[in-house]
Amino acid sequence: MYIAMNRFRVNPERTQEFEQIWLERETHLQGLPGFVEFHMLRGPEKEDHVLYASHTIWRSREDFEAWTHSEAFRKAHANAGQSKREGLYLGPPSFEGFEVIQTVDNQQKDA
Repeated sequence: MYIAMNRFRVNPERTQEFEQIWLERETHLQGLPGFVEFHMLRGPEKEDHVLYASHTIWRSREDFEAWTHSEAFRKAHANAGQSKREGLYLGPPSFEGFEVIQTVDNQQKDA
């Protein structure tokens, strides 16, 4: 399993706008090979920003990388650089990719 995360530092005065953009956007993720699930996370509020992270789970790193070269990826990111969003972010998003080495779930195992 592979987890892809982008961290966003968002202007505290524009968090509602940021959240609305994400809630209304087309993700183009459903039905993609290897896509498991997506989460948008709201983190701590600092003096100059609120931290958000997008968290996407993929079956493998290869599935994630295939998505980044796809038409679905281009569609999902088509409006990412709109000028009306100037001042919304404090810098570009910070990407982090993780290979899962252990998973603990809440499923009870039969003895």
